[in-house]
Amino acid sequence: MVIPVSNKAARRIFLARQGLSAPPSRALSKTDLLRMIHDLGFVQVDSISTVERAHNQILFSRNQTFRPEQLRQLLEEDRALFEHWTHDAAIVPCDFYPYWKHKFRRCEEPMRKRWSKWHGEDFDKAFGETYQRIADNGAVLAREVKQADHKSGGWWQWHPSKKALEFYWHTGRLAISRRQNFQKVYDLAERVIPAARLTAEVSHVEFIDWACRSALERLGFATHGEISAFWDLVSPQEAKDWVSANRDQLHEVEIECDGGGKPRASFALAGFSAEPDDWPEPPGRIRVLSPFDPLLRDRNRAERLFGFRYRIEVFVPGPKREYGYYVFPLLEGDRLIGRIDMKADRKAGTLNVTRLWLEPKVRASAGRMARLEAELARVARFAGVSEITYADGWNEGL
Repeated sequence: MVIPVSNKAARRIFLARQGLSAPPSRALSKTDLLRMIHDLGFVQVDSISTVERAHNQILFSRNQTFRPEQLRQLLEEDRALFEHWTHDAAIVPCDFYPYWKHKFRRCEEPMRKRWSKWHGEDFDKAFGETYQRIADNGAVLAREVKQADHKSGGWWQWHPSKKALEFYWHTGRLAISRRQNFQKVYDLAERVIPAARLTAEVSHVEFIDWACRSALERLGFATHGEISAFWDLVSPQEAKDWVSANRDQLHEVEIECDGGGKPRASFALAGFSAEPDDWPEPPGRIRVLSPFDPLLRDRNRAERLFGFRYRIEVFVPGPKREYGYYVFPLLEGDRLIGRIDMKADRKAGTLNVTRLWLEPKVRASAGRMARLEAELARVARFAGVSEITYADGWNEGL
């Protein structure tokens, strides 16, 4: 039997699974923060710091008592988290490291073939020397092992030792010990990853089951393609085969899309409820989301569920941008109601708001604008600035 899921229920389910339905809560401890990241699965890392870096803002939007120092301690001191790759660079619980060992093994040979074409057949000429330097002398930044005779040819023209560092990181021999001015500091994996996680092994069957089941838990409902894409650990075919092998533990569901259209055929784990009232109602306050928030990672899914089309325009030439360089989505309750362009100027101590856009049929009522101002005040404090400034015409046309 196929279970119909209303758009209202689908939104609530996904928001709950993504940690955005909890009411304002008590001060966040490191244990709470680790649990939050565990429940999300991972937190994407990005270098852009228009207001705050993506990983910090993702966590702050879920609990306004979060402080980046807590995350640094979990990563660099407690070693409860590690940094690696999902669909992009991400912070991941160390509990999941045994499953990543399958990723390391899977990616090594394809990387060798791809890098041989990309960097040339001798791309690995500095691998042994670079690894031995770290083994003998400790953690390094890429710039500390740069060959003196290397001539830079641009962002992707890495020097030989940089290639070694990245290759060994992707394939598990090295790990990120910490970040220094956001640059990766590489060390031997055995010096970074707790021994119990480093040596633990899971079978291929356990790996596939965990990768698919844990993805579906965090998505609430998904197609086999969405299951595969969540961690980017298994192929769509492997996810499809897992669904087929576990049909007795899954429900077939049809997800109502925002604005109508053909329902989206998906799967959910046994025990799934399609009743909206069985899922928490998200808080009515407005929250500024990171452009890399996991709620929006799958742009097509976000558009189907929320009727909200969002694209990051960092790499779009200025004259061709629809909105702006780095524009932040706005979540109110269970709706994505608009986007805002702003930047923190820490020297001036200001959060500079350039422009606000609201979605069609979303009114700039006095109550809504008051809720937005309250959220901007929270964001300003988090970014370490004391004043909010508004550009002329920032709310034009609302």
